[in-house]
Amino acid sequence: MAIDEARLKRKKRIRKKVNGDGDRPRMSIFRSSKHIYAQVVDDTTGSTLVHVSTLTKDLKSGSAEATKSDAAKIVGRAVAEACKAKGIVRVAFDRNGFIYHGRVKALADAAREAGLDF
Repeated sequence: MAIDEARLKRKKRIRKKVNGDGDRPRMSIFRSSKHIYAQVVDDTTGSTLVHVSTLTKDLKSGSAEATKSDAAKIVGRAVAEACKAKGIVRVAFDRNGFIYHGRVKALADAAREAGLDF
């Protein structure tokens, strides 16, 4: 089984349990080989409330010089600040089938330190 197939199987298993609603939207993470993306989704309406990545204009210059783990921390802080600006305090964390290790863990820890509750 390829690595992507195994991740997609884990993703399906996780999504059966993790859902976002208006009170507690789902924060979904995706990481590629170079970039990391985070979006906060309300599954009841099917809308994205907040999205931040290393390609966002404000973060692109700061994350270009940083290591990938440091860029994940920057994205974690930015998504927490954007959520606070929209009045979102609690989220359900969806690691999207990725192992909770390395960049995914760095993003989650930075978002918690910035005040997001999950």
